[in-house]
Amino acid sequence: MAEIKIEQKKQIWPWVLAGLVIAALLIYFLLFRDNGKHTAALTEDDHYITNTNELTLVGVKENNVTVTAYVNFVENSKEKMGLDHVYTNEALLKLIEATNAKADEVGYEVRADLEKVKEYANMITKDPFDTTHADNIRKATDILTNVLQNIQKAHYPGLADEAEELQRASDSIKPRVLTLEQKDAVKNFFAEASDLLKKMN
Repeated sequence: MAEIKIEQKKQIWPWVLAGLVIAALLIYFLLFRDNGKHTAALTEDDHYITNTNELTLVGVKENNVTVTAYVNFVENSKEKMGLDHVYTNEALLKLIEATNAKADEVGYEVRADLEKVKEYANMITKDPFDTTHADNIRKATDILTNVLQNIQKAHYPGLADEAEELQRASDSIKPRVLTLEQKDAVKNFFAEASDLLKKMN
C-alpha cells in the first residue's frame, strides 16, 4: 500500500501579524518623529505668541531695569503733587530715562527729543507760582508720547491700543489750566506711560 503524504498547510497568520506590526511601527515613526524633533527645538529656541499683546522680539533685551524703576515709581509712589512740582519733575525725569533705555534697546535715536523734554521738566521747578507749568508739562508729554508711539509702531505692533490710551492721556492735559487743578490728568498720563512701557518690557 502506498503511503499518502499529507503536507501541512503553512500558517500565514504569523506573517500577517508581523507585517501589521512593522506597518504600525513605520506609521508611528513617520508621523511622530518630526513632532518629537519640533518639540525639542521648540523648548530651546522657539516661542509661540499666545497673546497679541505679548510679542517676542529677537535681539531685544527684556526686563530693562530702568523701565522697571519707572514702573515701580509710578505704581508705588505715595508722593502728592504740590506747588513745587517735585513729583511731576521726578516722574518726567524717570520717564525720560525709561524711554531712552527702551529706545536704545531697539536702536531708535531719541536723544534730541528727550533733551527738550528734560528742559521742560526743569522749567516746572523754577518758579512755583508760574502759571505756565501745565504748558510745559503738556509739551513734554506730547514729545514723550510721540517717541513711545514710534517705538510701539516699529517694534510692538500688538500694543496699538495702549499707545492710543497714552495719546488720549497726553491730550487730556490742558495747557492753559493750572496743573494742580488737573492733577488726575497728569498722574493718569504717567500711569498710561507706565502701562505701555511695562508691556514693552
